[in-house]
Amino acid sequence: MPASWIDTLFGHGKDLDALQVSMRAGVLFLIALVLIRIAGMRAFGRKSSFDSVVVIMLGAVLSRPVVGASPFWPTLAGCAVLVILHRVLGMLTARSRLLERLVKGSSRVVYRDGHDDHEQLVRTGISVADLDEVARRHALIPDRRGVREIVVESSGELSVITKDRGA
Repeated sequence: MPASWIDTLFGHGKDLDALQVSMRAGVLFLIALVLIRIAGMRAFGRKSSFDSVVVIMLGAVLSRPVVGASPFWPTLAGCAVLVILHRVLGMLTARSRLLERLVKGSSRVVYRDGHDDHEQLVRTGISVADLDEVARRHALIPDRRGVREIVVESSGELSVITKDRGA
């Protein structure tokens, strides 16, 4: 039986040539774009652990059918489940503070009014030098003396509130 044009372009199994891997990669790229649009940009913008999980898993799972390590359609179905689960959890955490804390974590104050919170620094893996660096980078001041508060956000980013801002 002669091979169909689909078999010629996309192949099947692990015995794939460069054209077939390239075609699979192109199609999966377009499918990934659709999945990303469904997941929403927050999955790629915030970089919280909640969002990073879907990014890492999508990359890992979508790579498998490119090289023929996993069947195309079942793998795509698994990716759709990941994206939908991420989207649903995102919507649920927007409605429930408790679920949001469980899934996404919460922010922690590591410096306030001239005092480091050493327990929180150790828990978050932030050093005193990191606090001075964030003051220089984000508040554009030489050190923490001009800072009222530094917070480790649930995304892992450091936020700085200077003394001349806010009450």
